[in-house]
Amino acid sequence: MIRLLPGLLALCFCSSWLKAEDWPHFRGPNLNFHSSETGLSLIFPPEGPKKLWEVERGKGHSGPVVAKGKLVFIHQVKENEVIQCLDAETGKEIWQHSYPVKVEQSYGISDTPRSSPTIDVETGTVYSFGNDSDLIALNLEDGKILWEIKTFEKFGKGPFFFGQGSSPLVLGEKLIVHVGAPDVCVAALNKKTGETIWTADSEWHGSYASPVTGIVNGKTRLFVFAGGKTEPPEGGLLCIDPENGKVDDAISWRSDMFASVNAASPVPCGENRVFISEDYGKGGALIEFDDNFQGRVVWSLPEFGCQFQTPIYHQGVIYGLGGNGGLLMGVEVSSGVPRWNESFYDTTILWEGREIPISLGHAHLIHVDGEFLCLGENGDLLRLSMNSRGYTLLGKSRLFYAPETWAPPVISNGRLYVNQNEMGSRLICYDVRSK
Repeated sequence: MIRLLPGLLALCFCSSWLKAEDWPHFRGPNLNFHSSETGLSLIFPPEGPKKLWEVERGKGHSGPVVAKGKLVFIHQVKENEVIQCLDAETGKEIWQHSYPVKVEQSYGISDTPRSSPTIDVETGTVYSFGNDSDLIALNLEDGKILWEIKTFEKFGKGPFFFGQGSSPLVLGEKLIVHVGAPDVCVAALNKKTGETIWTADSEWHGSYASPVTGIVNGKTRLFVFAGGKTEPPEGGLLCIDPENGKVDDAISWRSDMFASVNAASPVPCGENRVFISEDYGKGGALIEFDDNFQGRVVWSLPEFGCQFQTPIYHQGVIYGLGGNGGLLMGVEVSSGVPRWNESFYDTTILWEGREIPISLGHAHLIHVDGEFLCLGENGDLLRLSMNSRGYTLLGKSRLFYAPETWAPPVISNGRLYVNQNEMGSRLICYDVRSK
């Protein structure tokens, strides 16, 4: 059900800004949580920016993607997975595709979608990788299925705690999928047909981190942070040649606790360097590759343990939330020295007449228009200025008060999209365009 606020529809069409762009992938247009949009209005009142529309949604921790005026997201409604396409400006449904899934539990946590769809702007194709390994290519315009594969059946079923959860990646003519099967860890498919181009094997199987590209020795490489439900627990970073699937190196980085998983995506930090992090003991590490594409741990920080909240690399510093406590950190990449860390437990936001402490928890950061936005897991929205010397809190709002807001926020064409996952699950669109 769409609830479009009165008087705001006209606002959608008359606002202006200097630069706008799509957000077609998990982690943003350049896979690094940076938006190049400018001229936005990021000064919010305590209740947050103006709300344009909201739609009811089911369960799931995946974020939306936006391209060509359309927004696509995946969620679970009872025992069905639903891929849904909306008009990004009004929230009106354009199409949806629904199919049954087997809902299981681990540690009292139910399987729900955790991977975001990917939109290939070049071909106008949506790729969705569901909880039960349903890999589906759909036409963005009308939702027509172009091809579909159940990777459990094609490549084998790997061990997962909560089903599949890695977002697919479009790379040229290839679709890269972290399958996590016993003999196929990563697969490259023809994005137009779904036919297999190459596969890469690893005993580390799947994870909840998504593949990302980086530059090593002047060449494009795939970084895949593998390691899930294996006994003994194993995992780490795979550096893969995307042309042929050859694994250049595998750098072990995984907690020795069985009930752990690698889930934060790798963060390239300039050429030949990539940051990885887990939240069950080992924490974060910077990997550097030599002339032979062999990686080594340059430095590590046990306290920089990101569970699934992928940090941001910006101007020589990695910013992120360490652990479950919501400790905001800034770490110098060149040395591994923590420049600062802060919690927000002494900062409050008014909600329905009460002063409620900010607890960021598994918060996500995005960089936009020269500043950082931080979405806390209970619905806090912070506006921050951050550098190697520390941070300045520029503004704070509470969009809602509900747990498990674990999908990162999305900014596209002057709109901020946020998933509320509990206590009335909904997808909300806010206006952040200059007035």
